[in-house]
Amino acid sequence: MSSVVSNPLQPGTLSGKRALVTGSSRGIGADTVGYLAKAGASVVVNFRNKEARALKLVSAIQQAGGTAIAVGADLTDPVSLENLFSTITDELGGLDILVMNASGGMEGGMAADYAMQLNRDAQVNLLTAALPLLGPGSRVVFITSHQAHFIHGTETMPEYLPVALSKRAGEDALRALIPALTEKGIEFVVVSGDMIEGTITATLLERANPGAIGARKESAGRLYNVGEFAAEIALAAVDPIPENNTRYVGDISDFVSA
Repeated sequence: MSSVVSNPLQPGTLSGKRALVTGSSRGIGADTVGYLAKAGASVVVNFRNKEARALKLVSAIQQAGGTAIAVGADLTDPVSLENLFSTITDELGGLDILVMNASGGMEGGMAADYAMQLNRDAQVNLLTAALPLLGPGSRVVFITSHQAHFIHGTETMPEYLPVALSKRAGEDALRALIPALTEKGIEFVVVSGDMIEGTITATLLERANPGAIGARKESAGRLYNVGEFAAEIALAAVDPIPENNTRYVGDISDFVSA
């Protein structure tokens, strides 16, 4: 895992559970899948084009006594998505935890609407495709940022605006499904975090807007690192669902007071 943080989950907490973490070949997703595996879950490491990293993570989990498989999938491609869940069905028989971590929109060379395709449309399609594998008592965790969650009330950096708007659109679309999920006994929670030090997004923002991360850190008091935020995501997979289905990680005073 990329950051040294004590596992927030007790060993055996997730024994017998099956978990998929999208975008988990590196960064926050990799740390999250590592925590879940150490707690006893059989995990699916999902990647789009980082197969070598995904296989390395799977090997590390297996060598530590855990159960893991790597499955490549482009979440914006319906055929790829179908293959993802077909493989999970064949290998694990279903899912108990779905962590919707994969996101993007700041990459170069992508279509103008790529952020919305990935952060809204693909997330809805992902959850819809996962429903047959999720039974009563299962948990869906959607990962976002304060900058996206509060975008309709608090401005963000221009460089991040397309991502923020698309992430919020994705969150809204998923929240609209909560009644249907509840009927099936499936729990849903949003994990909203501040800027996370050490992530690709933070690096790209700093490159586009030098000093941005330092300024946010000064305003917030501190920023979580990759391992710390991943620990909160792992806890969100087992802790009671907070009010309004939202778990906040990090200070939100600059957002709720705006």
